[in-house]
Amino acid sequence: MKTPLCQRLGIEFPLFAFSHCRDVVAAVSRAGGMGVFGAVTYTPEELDRELAWIDANCGGRPYGVDLIVPNSLQGAGQAIGPEQALAALPQEHRAFVAETLAARGIDPTDLDTARAASVDFINNLNESGADRMLDVAFSHPIALIANALGTPPPVMTERARAAGIPVAALVGARKHAEAQLAAGVDILIAAGGEAGGHCGEVSTMVLVPEVVAIAGDTPVLAAGGIVTGAQMAAAMAMGAAGAWCGSVWLTTAEAEPPQAIKDRMLAASSSDTVRSRSRTGKTSRQLKSAWTEAWEREGPVPLPMPLQSLLTEPALDKVARLAESGHEGAGDLATYWVGQGVGLMTQAMSAGAVVQAFKEDYIAAAERLMATLEE
Repeated sequence: MKTPLCQRLGIEFPLFAFSHCRDVVAAVSRAGGMGVFGAVTYTPEELDRELAWIDANCGGRPYGVDLIVPNSLQGAGQAIGPEQALAALPQEHRAFVAETLAARGIDPTDLDTARAASVDFINNLNESGADRMLDVAFSHPIALIANALGTPPPVMTERARAAGIPVAALVGARKHAEAQLAAGVDILIAAGGEAGGHCGEVSTMVLVPEVVAIAGDTPVLAAGGIVTGAQMAAAMAMGAAGAWCGSVWLTTAEAEPPQAIKDRMLAASSSDTVRSRSRTGKTSRQLKSAWTEAWEREGPVPLPMPLQSLLTEPALDKVARLAESGHEGAGDLATYWVGQGVGLMTQAMSAGAVVQAFKEDYIAAAERLMATLEE
């Protein structure tokens, strides 16, 4: 495809793959799309290693990096260190997580140890930590940098401009798009409420044309529930310049979720997800499970971001490992971020095969539309 965005980024097909898995990122870029590496959980040293691997395995094709630098954090305006974050977890919340695991036959006694071992990710959400992550990102030949929550900080946009790298940002409502345009972002990602992970309430079908209407020359990528080329074609018919997808890669051979969770996704319907604050403190869509039900039914009020993640992620990591080993209680609790498009994800494929399927489905959809026009 020879769209302005494809030409600007040096890609063949405007399909963007957000993934925490370097293998998916490299595979999608090699297949003609653009892989975008989700980096929030990595230390700067780990990020450097992951990007070096992508550099060596993407065939010289363009790829991007996605960071999270939220505008609203616990203790905004001051640096929160790991020790402070651990101390800020209320005993009520710790006890609820422990009781939820114990009720399903899982020993919770090592959770605080696991939290202490994983707490360094907090640094990425502070100004100094974000600067270090940006140092690493811009030391590699990235072709795009994205901020997943809120307006990109000036340091991100200024450094990207100096490097000639476009800045993308996710929006879930028209007002968010207006703020991002005022901040000077180069690409808007209109993420509808069907999306996995952090999302708003407005559906993709409504949000995309709303954002396109005010974007002017700024390209808009459609996101949220898009797992087929036909859906991508529909979004582009509404004015989108391409599609930004996350969920569709989760069941690929390369993706990071344990096979037990991939199997649940492949069997899930579009009704088997829920929007909940129970995982990160901000509303995110994930698979329904005994975990999400417990929080919605009787859990304490979720903590602000990033404290809720520090509270829950070590527990959910343990759940995922046990679920993979066949632990029945862990299988009931296991969850993962995924959008409503999971109901259309019924076949396990490689990431490259998913890109090819998108291309073929897109062409078929475009031909159907052309057939409706009189000659």
